[in-house]
Amino acid sequence: MHDPGYQESVRAQVTRWGELLDRAVQAVTDADDGIKLALAAAVVDSDVMDGTMNGFNRSPVKSPYPSLEEAGKAADMPKGRAAVAEWWRDLDPVTRGILLRERGNDLQAAGIMAPLYEWRPADAGSGAFDTEDPTAHDLWVLTQAQSIAAGGDVTGEVAASRNMQHYLSGTGEPLDLDVDRILHDDSGFRTDVGTLHITENQEAWRQKALDEFEKAGGDRTVVVPVESQAIGRTFGEDEWFHAVGSHQQNVSGMVTVSPGDGGKPQVSLDYQVNVWDRYNWDSGKSTTFPGGVTIPDDDMGRLHKVGFAQEFDMRGSSSTYTQDLNSGSAPGVTPADPGREGSRGDVSRGDEENR
Repeated sequence: MHDPGYQESVRAQVTRWGELLDRAVQAVTDADDGIKLALAAAVVDSDVMDGTMNGFNRSPVKSPYPSLEEAGKAADMPKGRAAVAEWWRDLDPVTRGILLRERGNDLQAAGIMAPLYEWRPADAGSGAFDTEDPTAHDLWVLTQAQSIAAGGDVTGEVAASRNMQHYLSGTGEPLDLDVDRILHDDSGFRTDVGTLHITENQEAWRQKALDEFEKAGGDRTVVVPVESQAIGRTFGEDEWFHAVGSHQQNVSGMVTVSPGDGGKPQVSLDYQVNVWDRYNWDSGKSTTFPGGVTIPDDDMGRLHKVGFAQEFDMRGSSSTYTQDLNSGSAPGVTPADPGREGSRGDVSRGDEENR
């Protein structure tokens, strides 16, 4: 009882038992739901001309799902993007193929391609919010920051202006990033997506999906969720360097394998690009803004400490892009021109259903 290692092993085992019990109960629940669905289908009168009313279905169609459990799971989609993404990954590849065919657009809008990666800020930023008294110098820095936010509209750096304005608003609320716009503007970002995320993983993803296709009999569509490792990069295009700078990025989506002509399966990748960052300032550095104004990051960070501004999280996901994994062609992200509507005061600019 006094052995710390033993106590830790007991706690770990209890947690494991609890997880096993939860999974067992969920499996029974899903199977029970599948039975209910099967019985409901069986009591639908399939022939209104056979002289009976409200009779049983004498010609029931076999369920397309691999098991009653899968049928129940397919009918019990949870709420919330994170829960939907986990539910989607827990389904059988054949079940995913059936659901994607039946209600693919609704499922994508619900978040089946949302990443499972859990982003956390790399550091504490400037520290606690509104814990120090402002000085005359802080007021001068605030005036400069407000001028920079206003000037961004003139110089064309609308995103940088928008993010600075949100910082100065002091709400600390998370902000959506328009990843499609960043992909359009920043060629280095497009290259990162193509080489570091797609090319680096597509052969392994393709083979995994083909293995599931063969396991399912080679005659049914299967869908396999995929996600690349999140990596830290820095935007090179001026506007997005000033608006976001260094960030975490990855790709999440799914590989679909369907029976093709001549026995050759068709393999394709649908994916979205995801970006995360924290809008804050690094001690010991300085930033040069459009117009040649250079301000130490410590000064900008103090606006957070004295309550004149507040740091905030940023994240966003792109639209869905498709890559043919049969052709062997190099991946290429070609977003349409998103235009330049909105201004620094339009904080919701860039919000999309896919966020």
